[in-house]
Amino acid sequence: MNTDQLAQRIIAGDRRALARAITLVESRREDHRLAAADLMEKLRGSGRAALRIGLSGTPGVGKSTFIEAFGMMLTDQGLKVAVLAVDPSSTRTGGSILGDKTRMERLARAPNAFIRPSPSQTHLGGVARRTREAAAICEAAGFDVILIETVGVGQSETTVAGMSDLFVLLLAPAGGDELQGVKRGIMEMADLILVNKADGALKDEATRTCADYAGALRLLRPRERDAPGFPRAMLVSAQTGDGLAEAWRAMQELADWRKAHGHWDRHRSEQARHWFEEELRAGILSQLDSPEVRTKVEAAAETVARGDRTPTAAAKELLAELRKAR
Repeated sequence: MNTDQLAQRIIAGDRRALARAITLVESRREDHRLAAADLMEKLRGSGRAALRIGLSGTPGVGKSTFIEAFGMMLTDQGLKVAVLAVDPSSTRTGGSILGDKTRMERLARAPNAFIRPSPSQTHLGGVARRTREAAAICEAAGFDVILIETVGVGQSETTVAGMSDLFVLLLAPAGGDELQGVKRGIMEMADLILVNKADGALKDEATRTCADYAGALRLLRPRERDAPGFPRAMLVSAQTGDGLAEAWRAMQELADWRKAHGHWDRHRSEQARHWFEEELRAGILSQLDSPEVRTKVEAAAETVARGDRTPTAAAKELLAELRKAR
């Protein structure tokens, strides 16, 4: 199947074509990368726009449970929901479990839902390098909401904010020093903080935790793209469904406000520029993989390992040599 046919089938909503296209953009083979670039150009003019929601949270907070409950609520409303879940890859074998479809069994069977787990591979930032392109493909396929789940929470996971329209931070009650552990950087990125597990014996603790985060958000410097009352902290329970409808209304409210005030289009334009620069950097780095250059890199690395040169001096010298060679 050529890229013209693949693009047509994606726009028509063909699930098999959608899965095949995401596999194509995730491939590292040079011929696949060329085909993927051609496909993305063909899908660029589809004219469809989904609400991209980035979701991050501390380990054990219940991200998969929340996504399933939240996704089921949206599909029950007639919305088409795509979930791009990124699983951590082993640094030893490079393998990933990719068990999100198992953890979201009900949502995986929903006709209006599509779940795609992907390995993070060696890419930092909590998302796979091609997650942005996978989101664009799902958008062209006609999905209304795209949920992008990161592998965890931390300073590096803020990368997901660079490919989403809204960034949601999911936290658990009774986290102790969790507020410090989350770090200021990711707090500043969040549009909504949802305190999960606000049910049963944890309900009171969740209420106190939510109040603590609400107070912390008030200390942050306001951003131009924040609607009145945002960012905000809210209570949810993925187990009982309490608070999910209110969280969805808050997301819609913020998205509508940003569209009305021009922040939506401006933010997407800034994201496009950012990812262009990232692709450019990755392309430049890939040129170091030629056998000739790799030999020079290894030789320079040996001098550093022996202590003959500092890493900075060796890198500067090698870069100068490579520039002269071109």
